[in-house]
Amino acid sequence: MPHRIARRTFVHGSLAALGGGLLASPPDRAVVQAQEKSPLKVERLGIGAIGLRYQGSVIAHKAQSHGDIVAVCDVDRHVRDQAKASFGSTPHGFEDYRDLLARPEVDVVLIGTPDHWHAKMVIDACRAGKDVYVEKPLTLTIDEGKLLTRVVQETGRVVQVGSWQRSDHRFRLAVEMVRQGRIGQLRQVDVVLGKNVTGGPFATRPVPQHLNWDLWQGQTLDVPYLEERCHYTFRWWYEYSGGQMTDWGAHHLDVAQWAIDSLPVEISAKAVYPTVEQGYNVAIDFEARYKYANGVVLTVSDTGRNGILFTGDQGRLFVNRGTISGVPVEQLADHPLPREQFAAYEHDNLSRPERMGKLDAIVNHMGNFFDCIQSRRSPVSDVLSQHHSAITCHLGNIAMRLGRPLHWEPAEQQFVGDTEADGFLRREQRAGYEVV
Repeated sequence: MPHRIARRTFVHGSLAALGGGLLASPPDRAVVQAQEKSPLKVERLGIGAIGLRYQGSVIAHKAQSHGDIVAVCDVDRHVRDQAKASFGSTPHGFEDYRDLLARPEVDVVLIGTPDHWHAKMVIDACRAGKDVYVEKPLTLTIDEGKLLTRVVQETGRVVQVGSWQRSDHRFRLAVEMVRQGRIGQLRQVDVVLGKNVTGGPFATRPVPQHLNWDLWQGQTLDVPYLEERCHYTFRWWYEYSGGQMTDWGAHHLDVAQWAIDSLPVEISAKAVYPTVEQGYNVAIDFEARYKYANGVVLTVSDTGRNGILFTGDQGRLFVNRGTISGVPVEQLADHPLPREQFAAYEHDNLSRPERMGKLDAIVNHMGNFFDCIQSRRSPVSDVLSQHHSAITCHLGNIAMRLGRPLHWEPAEQQFVGDTEADGFLRREQRAGYEVV
């Protein structure tokens, strides 16, 4: 389905078009003069938001400055009604996301559901002709990512993943410094994610009347209702997520891999798992080690200072959401990064931006998405890069659960001579909810 422009008008700002290092050619002067006299106007987009609790509500309110919330969807009636009341446009409310996708006034879809719904909803939205902003991580399994990336390519939709650290000036500066050799040849990256939450056993309860438990579970196996499976705490169940490896990992491992500029080929990990029944089942203690095709070693730990430490043969630098530090950072005052020229890169299997220069150019992850809807260019957190980042997260969890080293073939996206490990590339799915 070709891209449709919605019916409401707004003045389109182009600042975020600089995002992702995708720098447009200088505009024609006559066009600039015409725009100065009469600002460029395009139609205001209709937005449908699916999953409105916690982060889903956050992204919906951020998107309001770029379009109108015309439809909301949540399987929890209380959440759905609250969401409807919070948007002045009085959007339509739906329990089933497929009803939202069928609405012709919906041009853009926001997905803030638990992880196990991400891939199917993105695929269905793209096939319905919608552009999509989806929360991280992109997938629940590696095979989901293979299908999803193919569908996005086939449909030509714009999909932005909510790995917003790619739009944060600290992380972008760290990647740029590593890429430009400010710490010499990169040797090792150490990532700390934090501990998984533990808890249980939890009591089985009657399903609340305001919750469609069957629809919430989706592709996952039908199990008795536990309040702790739902909403925020879904993160600590392998049925729906992957613990810190996919929660914080979708942020930190993504940035680390962006700087490494390669893909992992060897993975080893160890973990201790809870033994309590009807309790959170992600690892209590965990660590992982990756070797990349270019020789860089990445370690992941649940203990230490949350963030990313890059080590090269000529220095180190550390970055997290509060700081970027190290001698190379201090040297920027006297030795700033070059801004006159931008190093051109061809698209490769990491789907890195066409141009990487001033990586801190974008300050608005949601704005980058909406600008890319207009330009039909790839956003900073495009599906291919985020599929590869999700693969890295999933590989760590698979190695932990198998308790032995694994060898990965990035081009084939499968394990090397390991049918047992290949069995973790996918999961059993309930009839009627398959990701296809």
